[in-house]
Amino acid sequence: MSETPPYQTALIVGVGSGLSAAVARTFAKAGMNVALAARRAAELVALAREVGGKAFGCDATRPTEVAKLFAEVEAAIGVPDVVVYNASYRTRGPLVALDPAEVERTLAVSAFGGFLVAQEAVKRMLPRARGAVLFTGASASVKGYAQSAPFAMGKFALRGLAQSMARELSPQGIHVAHIVIDGGIRSAQRPDPADKPDSLLDPDAIAQTYLDLVHQHRSAWASEIELRPWVERF
Repeated sequence: MSETPPYQTALIVGVGSGLSAAVARTFAKAGMNVALAARRAAELVALAREVGGKAFGCDATRPTEVAKLFAEVEAAIGVPDVVVYNASYRTRGPLVALDPAEVERTLAVSAFGGFLVAQEAVKRMLPRARGAVLFTGASASVKGYAQSAPFAMGKFALRGLAQSMARELSPQGIHVAHIVIDGGIRSAQRPDPADKPDSLLDPDAIAQTYLDLVHQHRSAWASEIELRPWVERF
């Protein structure tokens, strides 16, 4: 049984200080060269220095910027073997009070940007017949909450994109997976309640799952995985 070659380069799109930063650190510790992308590249400089990576500015909802990002990443560290789409945006409120422009923005960032990034990634992966594309989902990927219709719409669409891509591209050597983050994520601003330790998802534990996914043998690829803390209700 042949082994999948180890991945060497990763691009994470939609990087902030939480989950995506944990993924960057985990990938870097595993020996990958890491590229980080967000709309404001200046905010990524410290993290890029920490992980020995490169920071890039990109609005993932704009096709020309996404194409430029991949060209710049390819020139700087090589073609990404692993691409993670972590960008999302949400607006809340009663359905009749929602601002259509904000709804459009939610859909553009949460889903359309995922398509643009995945398309550029796959263009480069197909000739090599290898690579992995990971999408960060949420509870809203599988259940729509009251007064959160735009986020549910965007995350449902992203999940549909991942499922369609997996069926098309897995036989061509590209691993596509969607990760449902079904629960709150721990942070310095959002610690576990004293009476419920580990009731929030540990970002480092989530990041380890991302790494485990890209290390899976192709004979047993997962196309979706749900992560939830022990207190989360189904």
